[in-house]
Amino acid sequence: MIRRLGLPERLLAVLIVVLIVDFGASSFLFERVNSFELRRDDAERIAENLFLASRALERTAPDDRDAFAKAFSTRGFRVEIMSPISPTQAGIGLTRLRSQVLDIEPSLALADLQLHLEGLPGRGNIGGSMRLADGSLLRFHTHANSAWKLTVGRVISLVLPTILLIALGWVLLRATLRPLRQLISATRQLGAGPPVALPERGPDELRSLIRALNQMQDRIHKSLTDRTQTMLAIGHDLKTPLARMRLRMDDDAIDPEVRDGLNHDIDEMRMLLESIQAYVDSDGRSIQQERIDLAVMAETLVDTAADHGADATYSGASSLEIKARPVAIRRALSNLIENAIHYGGNVRVHVSAEKDRAEIRIDDDGPGIPEDRIIDALQPFVRLDTARSRDTAGMGLGLAIVRKAVRAEQGTLRLSNRAEGGLRATIRLPLPRD
Repeated sequence: MIRRLGLPERLLAVLIVVLIVDFGASSFLFERVNSFELRRDDAERIAENLFLASRALERTAPDDRDAFAKAFSTRGFRVEIMSPISPTQAGIGLTRLRSQVLDIEPSLALADLQLHLEGLPGRGNIGGSMRLADGSLLRFHTHANSAWKLTVGRVISLVLPTILLIALGWVLLRATLRPLRQLISATRQLGAGPPVALPERGPDELRSLIRALNQMQDRIHKSLTDRTQTMLAIGHDLKTPLARMRLRMDDDAIDPEVRDGLNHDIDEMRMLLESIQAYVDSDGRSIQQERIDLAVMAETLVDTAADHGADATYSGASSLEIKARPVAIRRALSNLIENAIHYGGNVRVHVSAEKDRAEIRIDDDGPGIPEDRIIDALQPFVRLDTARSRDTAGMGLGLAIVRKAVRAEQGTLRLSNRAEGGLRATIRLPLPRD
């Protein structure tokens, strides 16, 4: 079995490739430098200037040589005198060019002529040195029209490995991080539906992490499924004895006042069971979305509440279509309207379109919710007894059901206290693009 490269090995491979490219670029440059020749006129100019400068300096008194060198120098050809022990400046040798100059002026061979490519930056693109008769070192710098190609080649040889390192590193990191990005996306979906196994790709370290995540997805999904089935089974099984209890309430031997109290308790227990079932089923992701008229749905719920004697009013759009699961959205709006009526004494519903979102505002004139408990109010099985009366029926699932239903449609739910008093629940749902 062939072992896959891990992340450290891949990074090492990048460095090796860069070294190979660097070596190849340097070798190519050295080969070009060794075979480099100037145009005939440039070579003759260098040979002539060196011959004249060396002969003139040898006939000049040592104390006057520096002044003569400055006077002899031009912008295109500069000379300077160094002490006999001064080391020759290091550089990339120009072997072929040296032969070309010596062919033009053979006497320079006796002066230990050296030519090299100047460093960056320099006072020219070609430099060199030669020995005078007394051992002094004549160093020169000059510009040659065709030598700029070598200078560009040196720059490329220095920059190319860095560019390739960045490019190769970018490609490798993107290839390595692609499974990691998929992994991050998968973690955001944990518990939101059936698990989707991620393909095991990338280095061994990342493959192990993906394998562990896939296993964790399966465990979480199994746990959620077992919990859901258990709660649904309990709710279903409890409905049967409740139905028998209601049948026994028809016995004339039971006091009417006791019968009314028991019927009220049975109705409350049935409502609790229905709330649990609604909370468990409120994701409803297996149900297909449909086009629904949100404005008509909200107005119908408000009219129904008003027909039952509640202080309920509607305003806003007369028609606003969205794409959603109708049962879950109807349940969410119904819960908010019932909460507003029960806790605030009235409800005002407003539906409008805001850019690419449908917005539903549900206001009441009740006591609102303490600012530090708004987040708690959205949690399941939480009842805010400090803001709500203790004789309220329910298990604290109403707002939790609303939030799950809205999130399933990629929407948002926000609770806020109005400045003039009362609570405002704002739902925003995406409008269809087509």
